[in-house]
Amino acid sequence: MASRSARTPVRVFWFRRDLRLHDNRGLAFATSGDLPVLPLFIFDTGILSKLEDRDDARVGFIHSTLLEMREALKASGSDLLVLHGKPVEVWKKVLKDYDVQEVVINHDYEPYARDRDRAVYDLLSKSGVAMKSSKDHVVFEKAEVSKDDGKPYTVFTPYFRKWLATLTSDDLKPSKVVSNFLEWTAPTFPSLSDLGFEANAISIPGASVTPKLIKNYEETRNLPAITGTSRLGVHLRFGTVSIRELVRKAKAAAKDDIWLKELVWREFFTQILWHFPHVVKGPFRPEYASVAWRHDEKEFMAWTEGRTGYPIVDAGMRELNATGFMHNRVRMITASFLVKHLAIDWKWGEAYFARRLLDFELASNNGNWQWVAGTGCDAAPYFRVFNPQLQQKKFDAEGEYVKRWVPEIETPHYPKPIVDHVVARTRIMKLYSTGLGRKAPAPSKSVRS
Repeated sequence: MASRSARTPVRVFWFRRDLRLHDNRGLAFATSGDLPVLPLFIFDTGILSKLEDRDDARVGFIHSTLLEMREALKASGSDLLVLHGKPVEVWKKVLKDYDVQEVVINHDYEPYARDRDRAVYDLLSKSGVAMKSSKDHVVFEKAEVSKDDGKPYTVFTPYFRKWLATLTSDDLKPSKVVSNFLEWTAPTFPSLSDLGFEANAISIPGASVTPKLIKNYEETRNLPAITGTSRLGVHLRFGTVSIRELVRKAKAAAKDDIWLKELVWREFFTQILWHFPHVVKGPFRPEYASVAWRHDEKEFMAWTEGRTGYPIVDAGMRELNATGFMHNRVRMITASFLVKHLAIDWKWGEAYFARRLLDFELASNNGNWQWVAGTGCDAAPYFRVFNPQLQQKKFDAEGEYVKRWVPEIETPHYPKPIVDHVVARTRIMKLYSTGLGRKAPAPSKSVRS
């Protein structure tokens, strides 16, 4: 531990999507040097200003996590510098107040983050301050898993095989963070109200997963009425858990790769976003830009509020609105319903999930919505239309999940279906085929499940 004088030279570690003091690649590198480390977090007004809900639970989760980190740092005589504003403007203040010799971060792959980091890098360079970055958010990034010709994979299964073949024990080694933090005390720590937000009563599960859950994942993952998934998405999103730790657990707990695949899907979509950033604004497959989506705000509102008359769809949307979480299988069903039954633009659904999901990640949210809509890289066929009633019978046979969220289901108060399944399928097939210039496929059992 190094004590602070008026102008103690420091190395700053800038926390972003890596909110933990253990097994953190960038932080481990920062603390391994001779300079004391000043831990920093910036509440970015460029991000906060776009949030629609003043009680957004994600802001509260970040705030409470930072408080926990601060207590851990204070126990060793250090503290956490938490500031609020536009990153470049905040960094101007940091450079003025501290003798910053170097800045360390972990990579962030989203377009906004890349632009932000480039602007901060330029500012630091003008002051003669180096910025160094580490890989922490994923096991493999960018082009580390690519085809033999160097091109990126756009289909998951071969990507996953290559991912497994590339993996070594060194990729999963935990990074040791040492206590080389600056000895100091922060005068203030912003409250939620200082940030323009208020507390939310939503409860977020801890970052733990049992070997039993991983082992039984194939049997339990599609049943929304039970706790058959890990619900670690929010922790992966904000980096309160190490991806390397989770992969180690997956490898140790199960002989199959079912749960591990869920982790790798996240990396697959991350590299898609990196190589094909156009997916943020439109379809991965350009030909789908010609599909003439309906823009029915009344039906979209019914979907968001869980009033479609299809119980499992409504249960999923109500769960999302109440908890910030939706079961993975139900996410697929509700998304498919918006796109295939209501013929509403998938980007509307993507934006709503981005607003409500605690575990929202741009790459995964975009990738999964495009998968459902058939517009993505590794996409489901556009002519596959889930039947919500059959999905409910298959995955919630006793109706336990539905009754939990739609208690009025067997009363006159529950609405009639907003659209007939057969009528909806005929309409969406015509819409797709017209937009793509193809002949609409004939109905079959395989495409109506």
